[in-house]
Amino acid sequence: MQKTDYNLRLLTTLFVVSLIISNVVTGKLVQTGLSFNGVEMILPGAMVCYALTFLMTDVIGEIWGKQQANECVKLGFIAQLIALILIQLTKYLPAYSVEMQNSYNMVLGQGWLYVLASLLAYCTAQSWDVWIFHKIRNKFNGNPNLRWIWNNLSTITSQFIDTMIFITIAFGLGLGWLFNNIEMLGLMIIGQYLFKAILAILDTPLFYLMTRRGNE
Repeated sequence: MQKTDYNLRLLTTLFVVSLIISNVVTGKLVQTGLSFNGVEMILPGAMVCYALTFLMTDVIGEIWGKQQANECVKLGFIAQLIALILIQLTKYLPAYSVEMQNSYNMVLGQGWLYVLASLLAYCTAQSWDVWIFHKIRNKFNGNPNLRWIWNNLSTITSQFIDTMIFITIAFGLGLGWLFNNIEMLGLMIIGQYLFKAILAILDTPLFYLMTRRGNE
């Protein structure tokens, strides 16, 4: 990918879209068919699209640098706030039917604890991702043949931070699992993190492909 303003805008747009969509679909709990001690492992619906946001910031950081990657994170935070405000405003508009309003509330009517979990996890994990990405990259003097090291280590560690914060607050406190279903909470944290870690490793060829020309 060439270092152009158009490509930077494209990646930033993909980052923001993936981020907003992940907030919309994360309330859907996905069956995995896996269980531990008779407890089924379930995952939030945002596991795929949110993982894309880390790939986008890694590509931006690799080609355009740390400052631009941090700018992308800031834009994502602003976009989330705007989206949340618009969703809440729409929630209070008169609905055509009670069923329609109930459906809207079920899908998009996030509580304040859910919103707090999302924003806190996002700010912490994404900031860590950009920081550790460039810390490791600088340690290896930006050797393009070793890009897989800082790409994977930054994403895998930041995904752990994100998973711990979001799941613990949104489901541990929000649904009370921290007090009455700790096993389910633990399985969700482990399951989501392992899935994200696998995705981080699998997207390495894509990271190399997208940053190849930017490193020539």
